[in-house]
Amino acid sequence: MADSPTPGFFARCWRTIKSPSRLSLGTLLLGGIVTGVILWGGFNTVVEMTNKESFCISCHEMKDNVYKEYSENTIHYTNRTGVRATCPDCHVPKEWGPKMLRKIQASRELYGKVMGTVDTREKFEEHRLTMAQREWARMKANDSLECRNCHTLGSMDKEKQKPRAKKSHELAAKNNETCIDCHKGIAHHKPKNMPEDEE
Repeated sequence: MADSPTPGFFARCWRTIKSPSRLSLGTLLLGGIVTGVILWGGFNTVVEMTNKESFCISCHEMKDNVYKEYSENTIHYTNRTGVRATCPDCHVPKEWGPKMLRKIQASRELYGKVMGTVDTREKFEEHRLTMAQREWARMKANDSLECRNCHTLGSMDKEKQKPRAKKSHELAAKNNETCIDCHKGIAHHKPKNMPEDEE
């Protein structure tokens, strides 16, 4: 009678994993942990890569329009302290949940790029008001969360502010207003066809 062939490596591994022993449960647990760490690490790496200014301006719609405006004489780009706010600092929340929600919302921007909705300066300007209003509404809804990563009314020394700024910030705190209510156009040009009540 001929000997039965020795099972291959994968067959032996499968037999070990599927047999109800401590080794198989430990193997499954360890394998699950390692796989989870690798998948989470890969996911987090991709998310962080998309949170860099170089990624944001990698398409000419951003580089030739809003980034160019931002990098030309705005306080967030060049200032006396040398602290620079980059695209993700203002447009992507730092907290994990809101950050993931913002990444999902950004898929709309990708759709616009792929479909060529804003691929020229003229098309960008045609849609600028709608895009700006969408971003202002998002920032108002989250109480200017990204702004508050650096600026809070409570930590401002109003005595060192100019009288107009001091009065405006005191009124904003009293009226429960948020940063974007007054600071539209702080880093980008306002749309030319912007309604007066939004200025």
